[in-house]
Parts: sequence; C-alpha cells; structure tokens
Amino acid sequence: MSASSETGDSAGLVTTNAERSRVERNRTLIRWWLYGICLLVLAMVVVGGATRLTESGLSITEWKPIHGVIPPLSVAEWEEEFAKYREIPQYEVVNKGMSLEEFKFIFWWEWGHRQLGRFIGIAFFVPMALFWMQGRIEPWLKPRLVVGLVLGGLQGALGWYMVASGLVDRIDVSQYRLAAHLTLACVIFAYLFWIARRLAPRESANAEEARALGGVGWLFLALVFLQIFMGGLVAGLNAGFTFNTWPLMDGQFVPRGLMAMSPAWANFFENVMTVQFQHRVTAYVLVVVALWL
Repeated sequence: MSASSETGDSAGLVTTNAERSRVERNRTLIRWWLYGICLLVLAMVVVGGATRLTESGLSITEWKPIHGVIPPLSVAEWEEEFAKYREIPQYEVVNKGMSLEEFKFIFWWEWGHRQLGRFIGIAFFVPMALFWMQGRIEPWLKPRLVVGLVLGGLQGALGWYMVASGLVDRIDVSQYRLAAHLTLACVIFAYLFWIARRLAPRESANAEEARALGGVGWLFLALVFLQIFMGGLVAGLNAGFTFNTWPLMDGQFVPRGLMAMSPAWANFFENVMTVQFQHRVTAYVLVVVALWL
C-alpha cells in the first residue's frame, strides 16, 4: 500500500512538472513570436513615416488588398497607374509635369508600405492558427490574440480610409485620419508587447509597488499616446515647418494667435501654430512625468 502510494505521488509529480514545462515552452515560443510582430509593426511605422516624408501615400489610388500584391510589370501597366494618379488633386497642384520615373519612386514607397502591412497580417495569422490547432495557446490567451487580429484588420481599413481622404478635394490626407492611423499602430504595438510580457516568467509587483507606480505609470502611458496622436496632427498639417526655432516660437514662448480660429476647438486640430505649440508643451510635460516615474 505504502509503495503503491509513493509511486502514485511520484507519477503525479512527474506529470505536473511535465505539464508546467510544456506550458513554459509554449509561452516562450508565443512570446518571441509576438516580439517579432512588434518589431514588424515598428518597421511599419518607420516605413509609413518615410512614405509621408516623400509624399508617396497617394501614389496608389485604389485599395486592392489581394490584387495589389502584384506591382505593375509592363510599361502599359505603369502608364495605367500613372494615369490614375494624374487624376487626383495632388498631381495637379504639387507634382504636375512629373515624369514616369519620378512617379515610380513614390509608387514604390507606398507599395512597400502596403506590402509590409500584408506581410504582418500573414506573419500574425498563420502562426496563430498553427499554435491554435496544436493546442499551444492557453484559453485565457485566445480571445486576446483574436483582438490583436481584429486590430490589425482595422488598421488596414483605417489606412485606406486615410488615403481616400486625399483623393478628391485635398492634396494631402486628413490630419485627423493620419493621426488616428499612427496612434492605432502604436496601440497595436503596445497591446502585443503587453501580452508578450504577460507570458514572460517574472515576479509580480507587490501591493506597495503597484500603488506607487500604478497612477503615474498610467499617466505617463496616456501622455505618450497623446503625444503620438498630436505628432500625427503636426505631420498631417506640415505644422513642423511653420516655426523653426526653439524654445521660442516667433520670438515668444507662448506665441500670439493660438486661438485665432473659430470655433475654438478647431485650433487644437487645425491651427498649425496651436498644433505645434501643444506638441512642444506635451513634450515638456512628458519629461517631467518621466523623471517622476
């Protein structure tokens, strides 16, 4: 009886250890996969920034999630894409008379940006499906990964919604949509990184640490996302070029004309002076809160 009992306890212990080891291996695999996706999202933001700086975002005037994978392969196809671009206001106002070779330069930036987005979608969905079928994903993690997939799809749709804003009555995309597109990319990055950190073997903060860091930590995070959003507004309005001195703007720390537009709320989103000023001030606040943290 005693020997049998000891054997049973020993077998149970081995099973528990084996299960714990399997869970840890799966968590490590999924964690590094998510880190890889985060790296791709970071690359996407960098390429998106280059696309903005080269004013390439409107070079592809159609949203073709599947067919768009294949770029123009012949002179006739290039001419067709160029003809579509010549129909939008940006060409008439900004790039009128550009050559086909100059068009190809901006086309490749936008095509690369969209292609990287497609690759991220595949790099997320295919491994997730495989891990799911192999039983590697724990029940609590499944809905969180699905949310990540939905956010990625939403980002693609928001990207086209942004591009569409510059195809008819504007020579550039809406600063509201650009800021939202950039901010959502950063939300996706933070969300996936947060999940990955939850999968890492680490000690949890005790109650005292949680109280000390919780409030200021959330404040810092909120300010970071606010600053990113306002940076998108600055980029969308080209407001960064309006005042090129620091720390003064037009010879003053608080320049005149911050609230010149009506209604008043429009100044915070459409007045290039106010948009640049609030971006600067939030940076100062971020430094203070970072030191506090």
